[in-house]
Amino acid sequence: MAGFDLIKRLFGNEHGERRAVPRSGEPKEAWVLVVDDSATIRAVLGKMLAQNGHVVLKAADGESALEIARTERPDLIFLDIVMPGMSGFAVLRALRHDLLTRDIPIVMISGNLQATEQFYVQRFGADDFMKKPFGRSEVFARIEHLTRRGRLVVRQRTAEESLPGAPEHTAAEHAAIPDIAMPDPQDLIVPPTGQA
Repeated sequence: MAGFDLIKRLFGNEHGERRAVPRSGEPKEAWVLVVDDSATIRAVLGKMLAQNGHVVLKAADGESALEIARTERPDLIFLDIVMPGMSGFAVLRALRHDLLTRDIPIVMISGNLQATEQFYVQRFGADDFMKKPFGRSEVFARIEHLTRRGRLVVRQRTAEESLPGAPEHTAAEHAAIPDIAMPDPQDLIVPPTGQA
């Protein structure tokens, strides 16, 4: 029976929804900017966030990230470190020096496991660091942690503030993105050595 519960948790409930009950300690309808040169990361992280009621903004490079951050003033930014052109560190420094964006909480993400990146992330003023690949529980643990610390506060938006423009993916493409594209490590089933 435990195996069946794990499968249900990985694939969602009978209605095709990954999570039917909202997470506690997580604000709703936060505007979140996802910055990564990988379309896959933008799509998967964007879908995770959208499923929990957040408005997702996306940027494929540092220059667009700065423009979106200044005009839309998101409540939270997930920022990749290694990108072509302007690196995530350069974007982080620019955001922290701009009066409009300096207080936005930023979670840096990277597939590089070197501890030096974590050191520089803290030195340049990021709020948190997340390694790729990541799963839903890690993403939402970061959001809950920032909320508990008082760093993530959803800004009330006026009627004049419009919703973001056209989505990066069509509804059909969005639905095709698997919820478990990046499973949490504890959810992976590894058979004991010598057994198949």
